Amino acid sequence: MDKIFALDWQAMLIPSQSLLEVFIRGTVTYWIIYLCLRIFRRGTGQLSISDLLLITMISDAAQNAMAGTYNSISEGAVLIVTLIFWDYAIDYIGYKKILFGNIAKPDPILLIRNGKLLHANMEKQLIDEDELIGLLREKEVDDYRKVKTCYLEATGNISVILKEKS
Repeated sequence: MDKIFALDWQAMLIPSQSLLEVFIRGTVTYWIIYLCLRIFRRGTGQLSISDLLLITMISDAAQNAMAGTYNSISEGAVLIVTLIFWDYAIDYIGYKKILFGNIAKPDPILLIRNGKLLHANMEKQLIDEDELIGLLREKEVDDYRKVKTCYLEATGNISVILKEKS
C-alpha cells in the first residue's frame, strides 16, 4: 500500500543533472535536427511513410541525446545524421529507380475506372468501399460513378479525375 501512495518529492522536484546541461543538450540537439532536415528534406508537402518513420526514429534518438542517456551529444548527433542520411539515400534510390525503386516509390494503384469500383485492387490495398467513398467525399466527389479514374498514390493519398459532363 505504501508504493501506491508514497511520493518521492526529491526525485520529482530536484533535478538529477545540471539544468544548464539539459538546456544546452536540448539546444544543440534541436539545431542539429533542424539543420539536417532543412538541408536534406525538401519534400512536396506530403508526409510519406518513410518521413513518419524518420520523425519517429529521430525523436527517439534525440531524446537520448537531450536527456543524457548517451555519454555525449555527438553520439546522438551521429545517430540523427545517420537516420537522415539513410532516409535521403532511400528517397534518392527511389527517384533514380536504382535497385528497389518500386519498393521506395510504388506505382499508383487504380481503384476506380469509368465509374466502376475495382474491388480486386481495393482488396489488395485493404480499402473497403465505405473508406473509398469517404475519401472521395473529402475530394468533394459525391458519387463514385462520376469518376473517370481514381488512383491510390505512393503517398497514400488518392487522386481523382472526373468524367467529362456530356
